[in-house]
Amino acid sequence: MRVGPDLRAGDPDRHVKVKQRGSVLNMLRRLDKIRFRGHKRDDFLDLAESPNASDTECGDEVPLKIPRTSPRDSEELRDPAGPGTLIMAAGVQDFNRTEFDRLNEIKGHLEIALLEKHFLQEELRKLREETNSEMLRQELDRERQRRIELEQKVQEVLKARTEEQTAQQPPKGQAQVNNGADRRGQGLCPRVQKWFYEKFGEYVEDFRFQPEESTVETEEPLSARRLTENMRRLKRGAKPVTSFVKNLSALSDWYSVYTSAIAFTVYMNAVWHGWAIPMFLFLAILRLSLNYLIARGWRIQWSIVPEVSEPVEPPKEDLTVSEKFQLVLDVAQKAQNLFGKMADILEKIKNLFMWVQPEITQKLYVALWAAFLASCFFPYRLVGLAVGLYAGIKFFLIDFIFKRCPRLRAKYDTPYIIWRSLPTDPQLKERSSAAVSRRLQTASSRSYVSSAPAGLNKDEDTGRFHGTKKGNFHEIFNLTENERPLAVCENGWRCCLINRDRKMPTDYIRNGVLYVTENYLCFESSKSGSSKRNKVIKLMDITDIQKYKVLSVLPGSGMGIAVSTPSTQKPLVFGAMVHRDEAFETIFSQYMKITAAAASGSDS
Repeated sequence: MRVGPDLRAGDPDRHVKVKQRGSVLNMLRRLDKIRFRGHKRDDFLDLAESPNASDTECGDEVPLKIPRTSPRDSEELRDPAGPGTLIMAAGVQDFNRTEFDRLNEIKGHLEIALLEKHFLQEELRKLREETNSEMLRQELDRERQRRIELEQKVQEVLKARTEEQTAQQPPKGQAQVNNGADRRGQGLCPRVQKWFYEKFGEYVEDFRFQPEESTVETEEPLSARRLTENMRRLKRGAKPVTSFVKNLSALSDWYSVYTSAIAFTVYMNAVWHGWAIPMFLFLAILRLSLNYLIARGWRIQWSIVPEVSEPVEPPKEDLTVSEKFQLVLDVAQKAQNLFGKMADILEKIKNLFMWVQPEITQKLYVALWAAFLASCFFPYRLVGLAVGLYAGIKFFLIDFIFKRCPRLRAKYDTPYIIWRSLPTDPQLKERSSAAVSRRLQTASSRSYVSSAPAGLNKDEDTGRFHGTKKGNFHEIFNLTENERPLAVCENGWRCCLINRDRKMPTDYIRNGVLYVTENYLCFESSKSGSSKRNKVIKLMDITDIQKYKVLSVLPGSGMGIAVSTPSTQKPLVFGAMVHRDEAFETIFSQYMKITAAAASGSDS
């Protein structure tokens, strides 16, 4: 038959198919090497959800090479009578089916590989964005370029040094002689430098100059609690100084006779024998020793003046707005008084050295010259003995007598007189303004006298021609011609009249100028109009006069004067007066003078 020899001889087409099967197996092995490790195909997206690359690269249009049968095989398959025809047809169908399944598996592996490639590209892109690998690469290239440049420079320097050494190389004989000494010097010099740097390098580094750093301190916002706490801290910090000053004052005042007598005796003996400075140093050491024992828990209290413990109020947590405002006002008032005292002291010292009052500074000038000449011509022991004895006698005896006799002190205590007579800056301003006003008054009085009629005397002329901005004084207030303002208030004091009997706002408060005459208290309203707005009060009708504080929330004692008369139910208040104290003293003294004159006239 035709089939038998063909099978024995072997079919070339079938031999080719066997080779194709071996190549398929090799491809499967390679795909197994590149597939995901530990992942299954179910963990990835389906083919429909895969990226575009997988759709284009491994779509359904992948050409599948289906083995073709030869015409002889087809004839044999169509020949049902041939021997082995059914067996071979079944084998070919099984082989074609297995090949198709394997190609589908290969297709799935290719999809997995493409997905892996896509995901790895995404991860690589993210890593590049996070780590800025491009910038790092550029910096690395720059550093490499710098390294190359530095290497070139080092090589150039080394070449230059070798050329200098060759040019300055001594002859061979001299080089052999100096070779050993150079080696010893080269070995000794680094050792000395190393030892010096280890011992003194840290101290040398401390003297290196560095630029100063300008630091700007942040300012805390205004707080009532913080302000109060700072004032308490200042009081606690100044307590040792104030207690020391109190003890010294008690020693000078002989508060404890035995303590002052012992201190005076010890001090005078120490000064006489030249032990004054060691005595003060010993007292300082003793004070530090007592402070150490007190810090360790010992209860030691030594003071000439008995200490009075002030009750410390615990700070309140919740404060109302009015309490906070009052707290700030109290603290501000204390700070104002403290700063005022400190400013007075500093201004007096400044004016003493700036020859503001030459007669006072001249005394200091002469005293300094005398001390300088005494220190030049007399030995220091004698000068120190004289100064120490004078200080002891002045502190323990003379000050005690002066404090007990104020009139004696006001006449003979030179340091006290100088200090009291030194002016402050506000006092200098007041003096200069008073001098200017006096000059203006004298000039105006001279002009009035020259323009007055010849038949009038000086008093009548000054009374008749004195006036305010609106006209003559006596015509505005309907007074006699001899009533004119006193010399203190010739220009008046600006203030505002508060009449609590009136209900209209225009009548309740009026701005104007206050004058004081010999018998009247006159208020001129600043608003133009009739004279009904002006106020005239007879000094004899005043029943009560006192200083008044219009607004209680403001710090200080106020800037007003309250005057009570029988015609008013509530007292009239002259508020917002800058020179309140001067006006009050003037009104009160004139009132007392009139009442005293009236009382003496009734008695007679």
